[in-house]
Amino acid sequence: MRITQEADYALRAIYYLCTLEPGGRVSANIIAKEQNIPVRFLLKLLQKLRDAGLVESFMGVNGGYALKKNPKDITLLEVIEAVDGPIYINRCLYNPEECNNIGLDNCSIHKALFYVQENLKEDLESINFQNILD
Repeated sequence: MRITQEADYALRAIYYLCTLEPGGRVSANIIAKEQNIPVRFLLKLLQKLRDAGLVESFMGVNGGYALKKNPKDITLLEVIEAVDGPIYINRCLYNPEECNNIGLDNCSIHKALFYVQENLKEDLESINFQNILD
């Protein structure tokens, strides 16, 4: 299991925005340069983060991107799910109808994986960007 490259870039972009003064705005070009993210990829990513309510965009001369929430209110889980969707470590946990075994409720392996998945989500949700800044 891996965090996608897109999620990694999203985490880095949010972190960079967290380092700005409150209310600070920055262009996508600067984020891309500072975080070594291809700018075209970053623009698509910032749109997903905007749609998820994590960043806001501003047009014009003083435009750019800014956090929409405080760093303490943005978790790793929220950013990852904003770009990758819900975290599921097994297809049977994502869609139980796809299980080719005896079903999610009766499969000991899937029950164990569910426990791992829930712990992972709780761990990712327990870390916010203020924790990382500190």
